[in-house]
Amino acid sequence: MPQRPSSNTRLPPLSALRFFEVAGRLQSFKLAAAELNVTPSAVSHGIVSLEQSLGVTLFVREPRKLSLTPEGADYLRYISEAFALIATGTQRLPGQGDRYGLQRSITVSCAPTLASRWLLPRLPAFRDHWPDTNVTVDTSQRQVNLSTDGFDFAIRMSRAQVVDANWARLFGEQLVPVCSPAYRDRLLELDAQGEIDLSRDLHRATLIHVSQASEDWSTWLAHAGLKDIDAHRGLRFDTIQMAFEAAAGGLGVALGRRPLVDRDLEAGMLVELSPQVVDAETAYWLVSAQDTGHRPDLSGFKHWLLQEARSFEEQRA
Repeated sequence: MPQRPSSNTRLPPLSALRFFEVAGRLQSFKLAAAELNVTPSAVSHGIVSLEQSLGVTLFVREPRKLSLTPEGADYLRYISEAFALIATGTQRLPGQGDRYGLQRSITVSCAPTLASRWLLPRLPAFRDHWPDTNVTVDTSQRQVNLSTDGFDFAIRMSRAQVVDANWARLFGEQLVPVCSPAYRDRLLELDAQGEIDLSRDLHRATLIHVSQASEDWSTWLAHAGLKDIDAHRGLRFDTIQMAFEAAAGGLGVALGRRPLVDRDLEAGMLVELSPQVVDAETAYWLVSAQDTGHRPDLSGFKHWLLQEARSFEEQRA
């Protein structure tokens, strides 16, 4: 976060900063005026006053176009972050969310495949207990900062145990080779005895990789004792979802990651090429913002999610 200004620092008027934030975000004085319920002239004059007080031009004004200067674009990042922090802090005060029209919600950052295949099917159970609390799940790939970006929780992967009161382990991944039924049948047809021989069949097979995965084929092959197979050849995809779809489409053998692959196995879209399951060192962790204990719904969500994770691990043990 930016350093806190000293008590001697003179800050611009809050109203002028609000004009700038909305106009910069919408790239229009007219649209900013409509959002703020003032006239375009008021927005324009407010920003001119701000520019004069700062001694910096924030906008490039053209007949049919408004755009930020490089200095304006840089300044907007700080001002937007400041207003976001004010909104988040206000919402988290007891009873203030309703007073200021800030609807109470829980925001969670989570990888897309885990969100769709593990978290989403379980959310109805939480909603049964907290029907008036909205849940927003953000699956963008960007690294979020819980405090400045306004997130309450994030589900992250980590290989090592994190010693932090705000980190709680959910569950680990299990690795198992998977492919389409048709691809497995083709491998069986090539075997004289009609049985899967992992060493021979994985030599023949196309290995499907996830580019960003910290544990991939080299991990599973080492645990399986298959050291003579090139763990780096084959096809590469940047998401787990794409790797599973490639395997289901008959392009090769992917490294299934439980629980993410369970849905495809249950549906018969994928089958295990080997029953040997390897426990990954990587685990999913729930990361909480600093003040989640101050709201009953946030505490309830954390307790519920940790209980769901414990039940899940017990079921597959």
